[in-house]
Amino acid sequence: MSSHLIGAFLEMMSAERGAAKNTIDAYRRDLSDYAGYVAGRQQTLLAVGRETVNAYLDRLRLDGLSASSSARRLSAIRQFHRFLCADGMRSDDPTRIVASPKSRRALPKVLSIAEVDKLLTTAEAEANAEASPQKQAAALRLYVLLELLYATGLRVSELVSLRRSAVMRDTSYLTVTGKGNKERVVPLNDRARDAIKTYVATLEAGPFLFPATGAEGYLSRQVFARDLKSLAGRAGISASRVAPHVLRHAFASHLLAGGADLRVVQMLLGHADISTTQIYTHVLDEKLRTLVETHHPLAGG
Repeated sequence: MSSHLIGAFLEMMSAERGAAKNTIDAYRRDLSDYAGYVAGRQQTLLAVGRETVNAYLDRLRLDGLSASSSARRLSAIRQFHRFLCADGMRSDDPTRIVASPKSRRALPKVLSIAEVDKLLTTAEAEANAEASPQKQAAALRLYVLLELLYATGLRVSELVSLRRSAVMRDTSYLTVTGKGNKERVVPLNDRARDAIKTYVATLEAGPFLFPATGAEGYLSRQVFARDLKSLAGRAGISASRVAPHVLRHAFASHLLAGGADLRVVQMLLGHADISTTQIYTHVLDEKLRTLVETHHPLAGG
């Protein structure tokens, strides 16, 4: 019975939400483990109570599972029980007021706006400097990658594999295929638009925006990450603080600090669930604390 219910849930995740195969496999593993625990307590998935869900999370903690891994398991269990309720197989959700395991993991590394500006300025200067054709092409490519990454917050895998057809006619937008083959449209700012126009004019014919000679036909993530760290050193920023995903974090954090709506940022990042985007709200917490400390009549009194 439990395998039938889990199978129905996974089918829905695949068909309706376009979940990727490795996501489905992870859900299957997590839910099978949970179902085994529930059965061991002589209960069924259609009747299991909140105390059993909490006991399962306790067992994971005793087994040494990290808080972030336990939270991922709970997320799968929550979605599964919501599915059972939505389909009328259960009238209640036993996970509704179960607290998520608190993770002690560090918040995403974030560069300041000034540091990102220093990276971009250094990359732009190198792209415009006199050099051999090969060096100049590499410098221009790195500058465009950086402008695009900070302008759009793309995942590095989405960025390096961009097709030329993703750049819409007036280069105001990119069409991006993200996780689960979901397509989203991302706007470009003026700097990124100008950089792309200049760069595309230097390319030979081919399907990819960042072509390379490897098997996939486009620039590898590792090469981009290496070039970015090297650039950071030349810009006077510690290479250990800079990586492609750090620029994605900077994009989201700087937008939120500037007053952008969390759901807009969720859409731009391509997050299926807003809870993933909420990790960036530490920026807002910081901003609110500063606001209170600066403006509260009793602050510093």
